[in-house]
Amino acid sequence: MALSISSEVAATLASLQRVLTPEFLAGVEPVAQHLAERLRGGGKFLIMGNGGSAADAQHIAAELVGRYKVERPGLPAIALTTDTSIITAWSNDYAFDTVFSRQVETLASPGDIVWGISTSGNSANLVAAFAAARSMGVTTFGLLGRDGGKLACLSDLAIIVPLAATDRIQTAHMLIYHAICAYLDEEFRPFADPVGACAGA
Repeated sequence: MALSISSEVAATLASLQRVLTPEFLAGVEPVAQHLAERLRGGGKFLIMGNGGSAADAQHIAAELVGRYKVERPGLPAIALTTDTSIITAWSNDYAFDTVFSRQVETLASPGDIVWGISTSGNSANLVAAFAAARSMGVTTFGLLGRDGGKLACLSDLAIIVPLAATDRIQTAHMLIYHAICAYLDEEFRPFADPVGACAGA
């Protein structure tokens, strides 16, 4: 029997409603606040993941460097999944497990956020990157699934979606990071000049 599109969507929505409760989302707010504080302090985001989570990393960086919903200054975010020359050269000459940690060692500074996205929480290259970041005193943020895996213990900040199915975790991740992008939009929305101080100057 063919799977019904409507039943698949309904099942996904039901699973998300069970997990993304008001109590769960209340825990996302302090993470968003911390991210905003780091940006105000001159920090940047280094974002990474594998497969669909690599696409999410690029998506987030695009929303922040460009904009999400409102006009505001660009926010510094780099997806470590996009430079194919670095990724292929390092993986070919050394190991794919260290393809992100090498970039973290090179690009990260205290005050930055190393942001890893993993539905399992056990991606070896993210584990290595988080270990490198912590050794440098750089804050780690895991957007994770299932029980958080190994990355949960290496995350200074963590949002863990306790679902088993990869696709539903990814859907929840997108809802969460879009909500974070909306929060950052408002935090960095320019204040209008109420008196037109520069008019006619």
